[in-house]
Amino acid sequence: MNKLIFLFICTVITFFSCKKGDKEAVKPSGFTETTIAINGQTAVSGNFNNINTNPIVKIGFAKAIDAASLSANITFKNLSIGSNLVFTASIENSNTLVIQPTSTLPGFKAYNISVSTALKSVEGGNLQTAISITFNTGIDDSDKFPRITDDELLTKVQQQTFKYFYDFGHPQSGMARERNSSGNTVTTGGTGFGVMALITGVSRNFITRAEGLARTQKIVSYLKTADRFHGAYPHWLDGNTGKVIPFSQKDDGGDLVETSFLMQGLLTARQYFNGADGPESTLRADINGLYNAVEWDWYRKDNSNTLYWHWSPNYSWDMNLPIRGWNESLVTYVLATSSPTHSIPKSVYDNGWAQNGGMKNGNSYYGIQLPLGEANGGPLFFAHYSFLGINPNGLSDTYANYETQNKAHALINYNYCKANPLNYYGYGENCWGLTASDIPSGYTASSPNNDRGVIAPTGALASFPYTPVESMQALKFYYYKLGDKIFKEYGFVDAFSLQQQWFADSTLAIDQGPIIVMIENYRSKLLWNLFMSCPEIKTGMKSLGFTSPNL
Repeated sequence: MNKLIFLFICTVITFFSCKKGDKEAVKPSGFTETTIAINGQTAVSGNFNNINTNPIVKIGFAKAIDAASLSANITFKNLSIGSNLVFTASIENSNTLVIQPTSTLPGFKAYNISVSTALKSVEGGNLQTAISITFNTGIDDSDKFPRITDDELLTKVQQQTFKYFYDFGHPQSGMARERNSSGNTVTTGGTGFGVMALITGVSRNFITRAEGLARTQKIVSYLKTADRFHGAYPHWLDGNTGKVIPFSQKDDGGDLVETSFLMQGLLTARQYFNGADGPESTLRADINGLYNAVEWDWYRKDNSNTLYWHWSPNYSWDMNLPIRGWNESLVTYVLATSSPTHSIPKSVYDNGWAQNGGMKNGNSYYGIQLPLGEANGGPLFFAHYSFLGINPNGLSDTYANYETQNKAHALINYNYCKANPLNYYGYGENCWGLTASDIPSGYTASSPNNDRGVIAPTGALASFPYTPVESMQALKFYYYKLGDKIFKEYGFVDAFSLQQQWFADSTLAIDQGPIIVMIENYRSKLLWNLFMSCPEIKTGMKSLGFTSPNL
């Protein structure tokens, strides 16, 4: 080949090669995001939960972003109602997209931010993969109800909770239904709490004395013919027929602890309805008959030195659950000892309930010494159920000062939630109270040693006599900040989890009752004064070695 021709061909090839390379160098390439954060936090397990209601969303990219392409390629939606939100979008440090809503978002809602592949870089390249960010907001700090005085708030909560027992009471028996979805299933222990709620309702003028008397008469008339087992009622009854509804397969007979909660309420009513007229006299006589018929001594199971929780006509003592402290059952031993007809000796209290001192604790938690019970105090209902009637103030025996015990228990529970060692969203000085309640997957006795991230309003609210400042903080948070998420037809719902954004739709008699009753004891000592005025109770508690200015 001619040398000149060869050089010409090489020059042409080189020329076209350079042109092709130049075109490839200026063609804009695609890009991807590098980081996504909301309020400086990256997603946990792929989710953004409990984000505050003024979020700042930042998306980092590998290349500088063209600000002119933002508005057309970003959407911000409220998924709960399916509407688009107004927002601002800007560029920070050339390659970070910043998105903010123009107004505060509602709490406990789901949102989505989408960025399409039409978003461009400064170079003109497109986003390679569309972005979709979903998040949930947490607490909206605005007030959900108008502010009222603290005294008005306490009354409002009592009056709304009262409706569970009065408006929703079983129509035929007058008894308290187990829960707001239980139909004809009525609860004996919860009815005892409900009778005390009725007395509170009369005292607070929610109903008249005649209305309170009529409802209590209906309950007592029903109980006179309902199933009993050696005088003890079962946990559940059919509100129409009075027949036992098994709580479990072998729990189809007498439940001594539930019976004691019922008798606590009935004796309180006996002391309240003290008129000389025929109806009130008859009511008192009927209540005496129900109390005197309970064979507390028979539930010692062959004369042993402890009381037993259950007996079944079909399974005898198969449940085999001794009633031992420390738990919710102090009133069971008090009522058994106080019985005029079937009393137990002090030795059963000492050996069975107190385990000869075995129920003592004495350790300190969060700097607070706990006289009795399990580590960290256990579920808060231990400090509530027996003390709807038993006044713990100034009450002592060989084993503890019960005012100290219950205050310590409540404060340990409060301090645990405030410390929040498991880092559950929402826990704190305004949101506390671990006790038995519904949970998303069922029911459990929550406590510092069994913390599922679920708060039950009854925990803090029934602790008002022990922790008035801390309980009021919780009440204001529940009512004003969570509002109609949890405050409904019959007062506060049973439980909630801000961590899981779960709010129960249930209300339970055994949780609603302590709210109204213990708030009343905090305000006026009404139920304490009535129950502690029973002559049998005074005699029985003194025989067990209790001392108190109220005995």
